Amino acid sequence: MARFEFDKFGDRFSRGLANRTSRRSMLARLGVILVAAPAFPLLPIERKAQAAELTEFQKKAQSKDDKECNYWRYCAIDGSLCTCCGGGVHTCPPGTSPSLTSWVGTCYNPDDKRSYLIAYHDCCGSSSCGQCRCDNTEAAMPTYRPQGNNEIIWCFGTSSMQYHCSTAALVGVAT
Repeated sequence: MARFEFDKFGDRFSRGLANRTSRRSMLARLGVILVAAPAFPLLPIERKAQAAELTEFQKKAQSKDDKECNYWRYCAIDGSLCTCCGGGVHTCPPGTSPSLTSWVGTCYNPDDKRSYLIAYHDCCGSSSCGQCRCDNTEAAMPTYRPQGNNEIIWCFGTSSMQYHCSTAALVGVAT
């Protein structure tokens, strides 16, 4: 009995819709929906909500000691820190050369509460430093996006594929 009522309602609804609209107007509305739908992910609402929640790394991040793994620029670093191996945050130690390629991450600075794009370069040409080893994978990407993968030795384009340490150069403000 309930099924019969449901069928009756569906019949009345579809006949009423057919009386009030034309095929052309239905196609036009459907076209508007199909064209507008891809724009919804671009709205800032979702990104703003995600940005409000700090990750575990961001909660513990600090900006004073660049020889610690929780230094804010190291959110996606993997390897020995060049700051412990005779280099700087963004400079390679003497006797090594920076890779021409890099992986990238977006790291949150706790001091100014902004996110920055960081390029991680491997310093190559000398045996591994082995000091201050960090493996932060918060902003690392899977292998299908190699520019964000921190598991690759990025010594491409240098005279030696021998890894020494990694730097974290600030590229700019992330938008």
